[in-house]
Amino acid sequence: MATSELIEALQALAHERKIDELYLIERLEDSLAKSYQRILNLEWDASVTIDRNTGKIYVYEMVPTDEPDEEGEYHEFEPRDVTPSDVSRIAAQNAKSVISSIVRDAGRQSIYQEFRNRRGDLVTGTVLQGTNDFTIIKIRDGVEAELPHYDLKKNPGERNERPANERYRHNMRLKVLIIDVRDPNAEEPKTKGEQGRPSIVVSRTHPDLIRRLFEIEVPEIYDGLVEIKSIAREPGERSKVAVYSREANLDPVGACVGPKGSRVRMVVEELRNERVDVIQWSPDPAVYVAKALSPAKVSRVTVDEENNYATVIVPDDQLSLAIGKAGQNARLAARLTGWHIDIKSASYSGEPLVTENVLIDEEEERGDGFCTYVNEEGVRCRNHARPGSQFCGIHASEA
Repeated sequence: MATSELIEALQALAHERKIDELYLIERLEDSLAKSYQRILNLEWDASVTIDRNTGKIYVYEMVPTDEPDEEGEYHEFEPRDVTPSDVSRIAAQNAKSVISSIVRDAGRQSIYQEFRNRRGDLVTGTVLQGTNDFTIIKIRDGVEAELPHYDLKKNPGERNERPANERYRHNMRLKVLIIDVRDPNAEEPKTKGEQGRPSIVVSRTHPDLIRRLFEIEVPEIYDGLVEIKSIAREPGERSKVAVYSREANLDPVGACVGPKGSRVRMVVEELRNERVDVIQWSPDPAVYVAKALSPAKVSRVTVDEENNYATVIVPDDQLSLAIGKAGQNARLAARLTGWHIDIKSASYSGEPLVTENVLIDEEEERGDGFCTYVNEEGVRCRNHARPGSQFCGIHASEA
């Protein structure tokens, strides 16, 4: 390889990979200096200079000109030209692997600088390939991200950011949340194979994924009129979102659900039909806990603020709905509110079997446009309610 061709190749690589040309040449000079010191068996350190115009390579041995200090270190050096006659041939032999390493490292550093402040951002990517442990997603040309889904029992130091109900195919488009950007120059220990993996780590299980999706679909959230106070999520199955309105006349739940459920439906579709319950946040802990247990109807809530403990009384026919399948509804409500919730039926607690709901007036309760029928397993019907009714056509007889 002629020296001029070397410079042209470096310039082309720098342009293609969007890497600073001078940085690329400096890295090559440092790497070649180590190679020439070994090849020429020099007594002192070597220094390599590549002419930026002609590409000609000069090799110098840095000979000390002063006496060593107390620690045996030299501080003044005189370069001695030791450029071999076949310097271009030796450079060509080493250039391929050296340049590949430099380009890879420089590319990772460039991606890190671009994305290091974008943790928490929502991006759309295309699935390139998948393995048993992770999926590679193309964010844009030259930038790839890793969506890890390791078996955490076998790989305790890794992540699992894929919902259990999701599988990805080639060229599928996904919205993902950036949760980490690996620093290629970090000194802390790296996980196995990390150096060869994409710098950007993304997630489909993080609660903030729902937050970002609602920001896209609900202008009131994006504009700051409606605030998402809390999110509790079991990825792929069910989530609860507590919202609050900064405008007195704005219904935050209605804004998030949208006309005929259009806004929340877009979020649910992106989450592969994960059920999303939107409830209204309240500064009153008792009201907040009662709403968090929706769609169950709550009779009374007693709170112990000192111990962050809430005792909830529900009608007997609402007990299974309040607890949910495998305790899911109660578990999500506890995470959403931050309160320990103890649910009891009216008969168990000694309450009357028919009791007035003192927290939520059914006539004033805001409907979300969907059928309110709930089956024996605590699963709510997903059909739209008929106009003027709380039920769909199938369950209209329940009225």
